[in-house]
Amino acid sequence: MIRLIDSLSYSNRLRGMSPMWKCGFAAALFILSYGSHPPVQAAIFAWMIVWVVRYARIPLKAHMVMLGTACLFFIASVPALLIEIQPGSAVAPGSSMFVLWSRPYGSVYITETGLHTAETLFMRAAACLSAVSFIMFTTPVAELFQVMKRLRFPALVLELMLITYRFLFILTETAHDLYTAQRARGGHNGFRGRLNDTAMLIVRLFAKTMHRYKGLSHGLVSRGFTEEIRLAPYRAGTVPARYRLESGIGVAILLLLECWLRWRGIV
Repeated sequence: MIRLIDSLSYSNRLRGMSPMWKCGFAAALFILSYGSHPPVQAAIFAWMIVWVVRYARIPLKAHMVMLGTACLFFIASVPALLIEIQPGSAVAPGSSMFVLWSRPYGSVYITETGLHTAETLFMRAAACLSAVSFIMFTTPVAELFQVMKRLRFPALVLELMLITYRFLFILTETAHDLYTAQRARGGHNGFRGRLNDTAMLIVRLFAKTMHRYKGLSHGLVSRGFTEEIRLAPYRAGTVPARYRLESGIGVAILLLLECWLRWRGIV
């Protein structure tokens, strides 16, 4: 998935636009998504799909797969938000929507408050993820580092992020090579065989990855690495007037909608 995102970030229709403007636009929507009401968050989610799929020409399937993969972490936390356990057979009146399990010594049920909390958090997570996905699919990582450098991020932080990003590619490439080698030797046949081969792959993956990472370090030293990774100079691209106008009007409408919801006292 990381290779697909990296490839699409270089080939999308919004590639030539100013990375600083794209980061500022996404940051504004991210902040608005975090503190707004669910209707505004739903509007941001839908609007970001238009920007990513229609304007940037990113395949809808790739966009949905990325969002769905990120939502798996939210799904893992849903049971803790929804399910309540109460000792005894009596359930507080009006506090449960659906009793899952009831015995004289305890009850398990879903509360209305928990369901509302899960819905609110899901909309917030979806809206924030859509804003982040706009940056991921339209701006290469190299340009993101240039933007962070212009924003005065510490050099050590940028170097650690750059090395970690490179390490992810080494990790995925090594895992793919090991899996291909196992399949070529007749591995991953049957449930038990898959478990054994996967365990062997995980054990060897760390050693292989660290060996290749050490080779990367030696390569940097042999090329004159002086404890400072220099980034390419920042290049400010142009932003078409149509996109500037649409983004400004869209953010203004979202702010007005949020103010109206707060004025009406809608939660």
